[in-house]
Amino acid sequence: MMKIVILGKGEMLANLIEGVHDSGFEIAGVFRYERLIFSPLKMFFHDFFKSSNEYTLIKKYKLHEIKCKSANSEEFKREILRLNADIILVGTWREKLKKEIIDLPKIASINVHPSLLPEYRGPNPYIQTILHGEKQSGVTFHLMSEEFDKGAILAQQKVDILPCDTSKELKEKTVFQARLLVCELLKKLNAGVVEPRKQGEGSYYPNITGIERMLDFETQTSEEIINTVRALHPFLPTYITVGNRFFVVNPYKVKRVEGTGKAGEIISKCKKSMTIVCADKKAVEFDGLKRY
Repeated sequence: MMKIVILGKGEMLANLIEGVHDSGFEIAGVFRYERLIFSPLKMFFHDFFKSSNEYTLIKKYKLHEIKCKSANSEEFKREILRLNADIILVGTWREKLKKEIIDLPKIASINVHPSLLPEYRGPNPYIQTILHGEKQSGVTFHLMSEEFDKGAILAQQKVDILPCDTSKELKEKTVFQARLLVCELLKKLNAGVVEPRKQGEGSYYPNITGIERMLDFETQTSEEIINTVRALHPFLPTYITVGNRFFVVNPYKVKRVEGTGKAGEIISKCKKSMTIVCADKKAVEFDGLKRY
């Protein structure tokens, strides 16, 4: 039976645990990203007071938790060898793994990336795909290499992006597809019927700077405004600036409407609602605004 070691964080880690468990293969160990940034004492209190889904699953399935400070450490290397891991499975992990770590498992080190590679390489494809107005995204399992997101593709699944989806909904759909796809992939790997596919040229987008949260109606079109609001939720709130006042936008109460005027002009306003003309001379209506 194949032995899998899973590295990750948050919803992606939880769904990878569930997917590997569904496959019937052994989860030999789990390494949580928080151990890179929390002291053992802080980790204890974090788990005690803010028990996460992934920690609940570790307890539920009685999984061995790897307690190192880095996936590049000698301690981690010894643990992988001791566990006799066939596969290292990585999801949501910012630490770049050294080649000697990537080469440790008997079969492969595999990363899961929440886009349809080779498109949207980079740290946050949830945000970038919506910012760029895409109607589809996806999830990709690929072999790890020394270059981020460039290893040969093992499996992919498309995910539709609805006009009402924010990054929150896109992430939820993507990690669920990762759960289904990892189960299928592991079974195919065990049967020896997976053929890696080399990636071609693609696109890369860096993380956002944060300045995107301040909506600019004089330079952004109505589509760009709406896409920005959808893309940044739930990671960052977006703001409307009126004089020296700031209003927090409700990402689920934004829509394009008919309107005339110059870019940046407020053509309708009430206590919690505002309609503003954008750079393309179309207007966006914001409801449920909160004064910041």
